[in-house]
Amino acid sequence: MRTAKRAPLASVAVIGGSGLYDMPGLIGKRLVRANTPFGRPSGPILLGSLSGVPCAFIARHGPGHVLTPSEINQRANIFALKALGVEKIVAVAAVGSLREELVPRHFVFPDQLVDETKGRPSTFFGDGVVAHVAFDAPFCYEQSQLLYEASRETGITSHFGGVYVCMEGPAFSTRAESEYHRQMGYSVIGMTASPEARLAREAEICYSLVALVTDYDCWKAGEEVSTEKVVENLLANVSNAQKLLERSVLAVASRPRRCRCASALAGAIFTNPKAMNRKTLKKLKPLIGRHVS
Repeated sequence: MRTAKRAPLASVAVIGGSGLYDMPGLIGKRLVRANTPFGRPSGPILLGSLSGVPCAFIARHGPGHVLTPSEINQRANIFALKALGVEKIVAVAAVGSLREELVPRHFVFPDQLVDETKGRPSTFFGDGVVAHVAFDAPFCYEQSQLLYEASRETGITSHFGGVYVCMEGPAFSTRAESEYHRQMGYSVIGMTASPEARLAREAEICYSLVALVTDYDCWKAGEEVSTEKVVENLLANVSNAQKLLERSVLAVASRPRRCRCASALAGAIFTNPKAMNRKTLKKLKPLIGRHVS
């Protein structure tokens, strides 16, 4: 007799960045304290329903913003969401603008990513199980397009496409770094989308980034970044982010997963099953169980 497949506790997850530490619109809230083979997530995961959709929420920097970008255990965050049944992630993050037209308080939905971080654990694999996922399109295009359209319908000035460059932080850019990134043609700069996006792809989760522009980094004369400006613009963006999530979560949940995200590991696991490390295989079962017998 077959046992029925357990319904996911959440199908859509929101990862909240600086300023977005809660989702007041969730109904029937309850906290889950998860543990994973990669350690503990940033904090408790909030479960509830938004527009009738079972959702999960996690504050990327932890309750009270206690984790620097480099201290975030992104493997634990993504693994925990996967274990809850999450198939789609909407990540919200503050960014600096590297282009004149990307004005503070605008939203950007990037379609490319450059990683300039240093030594962050960026894969679930290793220790006897090797996989190489395709990552040419680091954000789920269909999901990001849907969110962009919903953002415009909400009345938020929004931009689709562009390159997000991820720096190590936690200090902001030097002027030379900012000018270099502009010369490279990058659009926005932040500190958290990598390896978050890469890990979501390895977990076969659709991942989109809602980039909230808070400043012009430090390249624009008279508009140099300051903590005061960042916080002021960030708080103004948070209410719009909440409106976007409430408007779009049902559409995000209802979108058929015909994208490559849903099968990212198909053909990507190179290790012969007979040669796999048994302990690692057991650890990764929630991620690779349907691909490796």
